[in-house]
Amino acid sequence: MNTISIANREIGSNRPPYIIAELSANHNGKIERALETIRLAKESGADAIKIQTYTADTMTIDCDLEDFQIHGGLWDGYKLYDLYKWAETPFEWHKEIFDYAKKIGITLFSTPFDETAVDLLEDLNTPAYKVASFEATDLPLIRYIASTKKPMIMSTGMANLTEIEEMVDAAKTAGCKDLILLHCISSYPAPVDQSNLLTIPDMRNKFGVQVGLSDHTLTNTASIVSVVLGATVIEKHFILDRSLKGPDSEFSITPEELKFLCRDTKDAWLSLGTAGYERKPAEEANAKFRRSLYFVEDLKAGQVIEKHHIRRIRPGFGLPPKFEMDVVGKKVTVDISRGTPVSWDLFQKIEIPKD
Repeated sequence: MNTISIANREIGSNRPPYIIAELSANHNGKIERALETIRLAKESGADAIKIQTYTADTMTIDCDLEDFQIHGGLWDGYKLYDLYKWAETPFEWHKEIFDYAKKIGITLFSTPFDETAVDLLEDLNTPAYKVASFEATDLPLIRYIASTKKPMIMSTGMANLTEIEEMVDAAKTAGCKDLILLHCISSYPAPVDQSNLLTIPDMRNKFGVQVGLSDHTLTNTASIVSVVLGATVIEKHFILDRSLKGPDSEFSITPEELKFLCRDTKDAWLSLGTAGYERKPAEEANAKFRRSLYFVEDLKAGQVIEKHHIRRIRPGFGLPPKFEMDVVGKKVTVDISRGTPVSWDLFQKIEIPKD
């Protein structure tokens, strides 16, 4: 699969996982907190930070009917409009946020939730787009985003196979050439035992695109395991401090946890290496401590070696143990002292067994 580049950072199986810190609503209505979160995402090692571009009015309508009420979960009791009003990142903040991210050297892009958001992000020259799980069935929006020809990352939470096929087809036919799917469980937080991470390689095989993980679990375990299964992108909600509280605080990770995420997912990727059975450089120093054949008694030149004259012991400077019975019965050509490693040049000229 080809690598995909976002702001000059290549993403692919031949590179460490691309870590996205999701700012979402964790600014709690304060642009200063948004900027501080961006700074700490950079310092914690994230490759990118992502915001969300919507207003309450582009998400829903201000309506008190039952359809627009939330029952259960983190946002129990909220009206949809009020929740989005609380959580929105105002359009007028966007330029300052983009400029700040550029200034400190971290990639920033966004999830648009309608066409006006895409237009704003195009004016700001966003390097990529994210499609949220809840918008996975909004094929007109997906096509509009794809028409920008920018890289797209699409979450698949709640989507069945047919819906994923439709969203992928919509993106590709509308002009998207660089597409990454994120396996996602749209629960906040998500139970780790429902992560079903084996979907990642299956999705990659089915759609022929890179696949990552949008992780809403409370630990980094699922993210680390996903890298072993081929995830090239990890997205995790990020907050300065969970005690600040906010719409997403309960399932967001802190700067220290983000540092661990960046470190541990990279280590997981590094640990994969390549399939092979040659001795690794790190093993060379210990090779001498393998077992080998040593003389454990003194022998005179011309003496026939008997089994009790040699032993299979550490260190490993003698012949490998598998040659033990080839050595027994041979005559030594020189005097041997106890502790001498067994080698072919100590015997009468013989045909050396093939290794």
